[in-house]
Amino acid sequence: MTRYIIKRLLLLLPLIVFITFFAFVLLAMRASDPAEVALRVNQVTPTEEMVESMRQELGLDQPFFIRYVTWLKDGLTGDFGSSYVTHEPVLDLMMEALPATLQLAGMSLLFIIVLSLLFGMVCAYAAHTWLDRIVRAFVFIAASMPSFWLGILFIWLFSVKFNWVNTSGMEGFKSLLLPAMTLSFGYLSTYVRLIRNQILKFQHEPFVFYARARGLKERTIQLKVMRHALQLAVTALGMSIPKLIAGTVIIENLFAWPGVGRLCVTAIFHADFPMIQAYLFVMGILFVVCNLIADVIQMIMNPQLRKEV
Repeated sequence: MTRYIIKRLLLLLPLIVFITFFAFVLLAMRASDPAEVALRVNQVTPTEEMVESMRQELGLDQPFFIRYVTWLKDGLTGDFGSSYVTHEPVLDLMMEALPATLQLAGMSLLFIIVLSLLFGMVCAYAAHTWLDRIVRAFVFIAASMPSFWLGILFIWLFSVKFNWVNTSGMEGFKSLLLPAMTLSFGYLSTYVRLIRNQILKFQHEPFVFYARARGLKERTIQLKVMRHALQLAVTALGMSIPKLIAGTVIIENLFAWPGVGRLCVTAIFHADFPMIQAYLFVMGILFVVCNLIADVIQMIMNPQLRKEV
C-alpha cells in the first residue's frame, strides 16, 4: 500500500502540471486584455499609458512560460493574487464562500448515498418485478431532467405552491434541502443502476454458493455480497465528489446560494481573471486528489488489488 500511494503521488505531479497549464492557456486565449479589464471594472477610462502600467503591475509584460511558472508557484502556496473587482485576496474570497459550497455538496452526497443504497437494494432484491420497474423509471426520469429545470419545478412546488421552504439564500437547514435534492438527482440513476447490477452479479458468484453450502446465515452472506458490490460504487463516488462541488455552479445561482460556484459566475461576468484561474486551479486539484483517495479506499476494501500493484 505504501509503495502504491507513493507511486500515485509521483504520478500526480505531471497531471497537476497538465491541468493547470491547460487552464492557463485557455485564459491566455481570451479576447480581452486583463490590464484593460482591471481598469474598466474600477470605472477607470483606460489609456495606453495606464494600460501599459497596469500590465507591468500585473506581470503581463513577462513571457508566457515565466508567467505560468510564477502563477503555478504562487498558486501552490495559496497566493492567487487579488480580485480585479473587490481588490481583496482571491484566496480569502474563496475561503469565505467555500463552507457554503461544501455544506451544499455534503448534503447532496448524503442524499446520493442514502437514496442510491435504498433504491439500489430495492431494485436488486425485487429484480424484474413491478416494484423494480417503477423505482427505476422514477429515478431515470428524474435524473434525465436538466438540473436547472428540476430546480425550477422544486421552487414552484415547495416554495410557491405550498410555501414550505424558502428557496433564496442561505437561511437555515430548510433552505439547504431543495438545492441539495436538485443537485443529487442527476447522480441517482448512475448509482442505483450500478449497485443493482453489482448485487445481481455477485449473487451468482462461487463464494455465495460455498457460503450457503457451509450453512452461513443469509444475512452474513448478503453483507459479503454488499461489500463486494459497493467497491465499484466507491470508486465512482470518489470521482463524483469534485463533480458535485464543481456542479454547484448552476444550483447556487438558481437558489442564490452564496458559494464558490456563484462567486465564479460573478467573476466570469466581470472578467475577474484571477478568480477564474483560482477556481479552475482548485477544481483541477480537487479532482485529482479525490480520485487518489477513492483508489486507496478501493485498495483497502479489496486486498486482491494489492497483488496487482
